[in-house]
Amino acid sequence: MKRDRMRAGACLAAMLWAQMAPAQQAPTPNPASAPVAGSTNATKPVAGTVVAPGGQPVKTKDRRRAAKLYLEASKLYESGRFEDALEDYRLAAQRDPSNRDYALAIEVARSHAVTALIQSAAKARTLGDSAAARAQLQRARDLDPTDPQVAEHFNELANDLLKGAPQAIYQDTGDQLGGVPMLEPAPGLQSFHLKTNTRQAIEQVYKAYGIQTALDQSVSGAPTRFDLDNATYEQATHALSMVTNSFAVPLDAHRVVVARDNRANRIQFQREELETLFLPGLTPAELTEVSNIAKNVFDVPQVALEPSAGTITVRAPPKSLDAFNATLQDLLEGHSQVLLDVKIIQLAHTNERNIGVQIPQQVTAFNVYAEEQAILNANQALVQQIIASGLAAPGDTLAILGILLASGQVSSSIFTNGIALFGGGLTLSGLSPGPTTVHLNLNSSDSRQLDNVQLRLADGQDETLRSGSRYPILQASYSGLGTSGVNIPGLTTAGSSSGLSSLLSSLTGAGTTIPQVQYEDLGLTLKANPRVMRNGDVALTMDMKITALAGSTENGIPVLNNRSYSGVITLKEGHGAVLMSELDKQESQALSGTPGLGEIPGLNNINDKDAQRNYATLLVVITPRLLEGPHIAGHTPMMRIERGSQTR
Repeated sequence: MKRDRMRAGACLAAMLWAQMAPAQQAPTPNPASAPVAGSTNATKPVAGTVVAPGGQPVKTKDRRRAAKLYLEASKLYESGRFEDALEDYRLAAQRDPSNRDYALAIEVARSHAVTALIQSAAKARTLGDSAAARAQLQRARDLDPTDPQVAEHFNELANDLLKGAPQAIYQDTGDQLGGVPMLEPAPGLQSFHLKTNTRQAIEQVYKAYGIQTALDQSVSGAPTRFDLDNATYEQATHALSMVTNSFAVPLDAHRVVVARDNRANRIQFQREELETLFLPGLTPAELTEVSNIAKNVFDVPQVALEPSAGTITVRAPPKSLDAFNATLQDLLEGHSQVLLDVKIIQLAHTNERNIGVQIPQQVTAFNVYAEEQAILNANQALVQQIIASGLAAPGDTLAILGILLASGQVSSSIFTNGIALFGGGLTLSGLSPGPTTVHLNLNSSDSRQLDNVQLRLADGQDETLRSGSRYPILQASYSGLGTSGVNIPGLTTAGSSSGLSSLLSSLTGAGTTIPQVQYEDLGLTLKANPRVMRNGDVALTMDMKITALAGSTENGIPVLNNRSYSGVITLKEGHGAVLMSELDKQESQALSGTPGLGEIPGLNNINDKDAQRNYATLLVVITPRLLEGPHIAGHTPMMRIERGSQTR
């Protein structure tokens, strides 16, 4: 990451020094600063200055000062001091508002500064420092009030404060019959060197801490030796239970019942509590895993699972329930959440160019005398009207033809494109070439489409994103049977009733067609599964599929084109992965001209050329952002549950 920042800083510095050279960059004209005709207050920019968007020229010393601030901010950015870099970027933008790179640098620095503050607040919240977390989040909100991640972390911090708020009196015990009695042994350390039977050893150890014992008949009087120095109540009773194979159940603060440790006595003497855990949002498989943990790890004898309600009801001793609740809370709070920012960009370009000259492809040759006689013979009535009106003499053939053509009454294709005459007398002939066409045509279009989708996923959760349309494909069709194959007198043929005949005529040939249609998803289908690692990186499993119509059919069913990609990409938080696919690319070129002439180098450029170029590209940019990261402090201490000990 540091190498990428240094490379980006070097590129930005090169761009900046290129902009600082006044002799290599011409001043950019600005319509807002152009003088208006008839205005006496119009100002003209001084040579070597740049005009800001507001119309005020930027001085050379301000641009140099802005460039220096920009370089200093880039160094701060590389060292991870995003807030200091943001302040210098703002000062550079104020000095030189015409440089758009300063505004873009402000947004990048603000985004990294907010992300760093959110991560620092999450660490403080994990360590229990809510004041520091609130201060960091408030600083992030001041930098970017519209950031949704800041609001989400504020809500989580508020929930933590509500959990730690003082509760009303009897709020926790108002719906209970009574609490489990808690022992109050005498404090201090005791030493034991006993060589007696089991029953007396139990009575003497508990009596040393001010606890009276009631021994069950299952406790035997076998000889026992018990040696222990400087032990607390918990240590002494735990060692005694292992030596004598017994367990104790408190009756009140200073009395216990001691029995032999077996399953029957546990069921008979040990107190159990009933608790219902509400776990909304977990899948049935995850609820089953939680119930298996309760049975196998914490030895909970009775577990009732309700997947439809999202609850688990357990019945176990209080100490087992406390340990199970603490472990379950740690597992649920450690469930990471990832926000996938998915941008789908579609780029399409169409270019069609038709340039060149299309020379005549055919020439018509004819005899002038024969063509004149054909026109005069075909229009004798008009010829007689021209002679009678005195417009032309009877033998003036050319005058008569000119009047006929000029009046528009007679037309011929040989006079459309001009005539070339050669010969003389009766052999006078003419040549009429075809039309000549000059093409200068250019059609170019570009389209860009952007879709921005945000997916909030839990660690290891599968999610599917579809962008496109559903195309119906006809699979089969069912038609009702007609009546032409059935011959029933009075029904399929006219009978004695005219009503049956009219009814038959309306039903003959009628049938109902029922189509069977299957819809296919056309466009982009993206499946994502994020896995959050302990260092904060995200291992993203992606499965991308692009489906489109091929343009051809097979037995009337359209053929589909499929492109797919599957893989795992490991990304840092806030860094994006780009997937690109060339959806369509077509190039065609057509040449029209005279055979032989169109193949001569140099002359073939004169001929008519029709070139087409179309391509479409799809870009998918996926950026993971951690909403709830893994535990920063590392693994929690391991928990040990001691059988037979009833103190807390």
